[in-house]
Amino acid sequence: MPVSILFPTRPNQSFDIIGGLPAVLARGLRALLWALLPALLLSGCSAVRLGYNSAPELSYWWLDSFLDFNDPQSVQVRADLAALQAWHRQSELPRYVNLLEKLQRLAPVTVTPGQLCEVYGELKPRLQALLDQAEPSIAALAPTLTPEQLVHLQRQLDKRSEKWRAQWLTVSLDERNARRVKQLVDRAEMLYGSLEEPQLALLRERVAALPFDADLRERESQRRHQDVLQTLRQVQSGTPSDKAVRAALHAWLARAVNSPDPVYRNQQEMATQATCQTLAALHNSTTPAQRLAAIKTLQSYAADARALLTAGR
Repeated sequence: MPVSILFPTRPNQSFDIIGGLPAVLARGLRALLWALLPALLLSGCSAVRLGYNSAPELSYWWLDSFLDFNDPQSVQVRADLAALQAWHRQSELPRYVNLLEKLQRLAPVTVTPGQLCEVYGELKPRLQALLDQAEPSIAALAPTLTPEQLVHLQRQLDKRSEKWRAQWLTVSLDERNARRVKQLVDRAEMLYGSLEEPQLALLRERVAALPFDADLRERESQRRHQDVLQTLRQVQSGTPSDKAVRAALHAWLARAVNSPDPVYRNQQEMATQATCQTLAALHNSTTPAQRLAAIKTLQSYAADARALLTAGR
């Protein structure tokens, strides 16, 4: 079971590893993070390697669409993203190879929800390590953002919010659940191949019971948007060397990873546990042929990770 299935990357899923980071800076890091996890990508060998090697450029354009960098900022952001990838290649890829080997050992056997949640627990510190590595670059960029760039950022965040509400708040419960099922099925079939009707029925039943409070997610999203805008406005008059700037950005990143809203945190924990139960049930329902397909897919991911690691030496 690939981690991309266990831990969806979009905030409209039952849960995600980052919880929908509130800022474009953090969103860009999230885009880079998921591009940098070859075990978690969605396609074959060439696409995995191409996605990893292109991650800094793709992340740059993602960030630029929200912040509209000026020339000096563009030069610095590109350099910082390239350095972040180089660090990740040497420091983090070996960890993903180990994780893939663990998943290969689990693929042919019956699994428990606890084992799948343990995998999730191993990934969360990797996000924190990435943010820790990127924090000095964020601290250098944030004070250089102009009021016009922050207005542009707010407009882009508002557009994303409108799109999310149209997809998840203005539709019926049946439509919402059907979309969630489709996303899970798409990910599962990239690992196991085609699912059988009883397996599809299992996912439909479990997804309908999974905790998913769209209104709560919308409130959390708005909190995060306001948080990033307020933080960036707060640090505009500072310099990268200011302790106050570093402290404000460090606190913001901490809130991005761990919401200060206890209701939201509780809902996320419930969703995590429920999702692990669902995916364990799905895996345990797979046929020998489906498990063999999973093993081969995981072996391919591991080969990609090793090749990417070697290429950076």
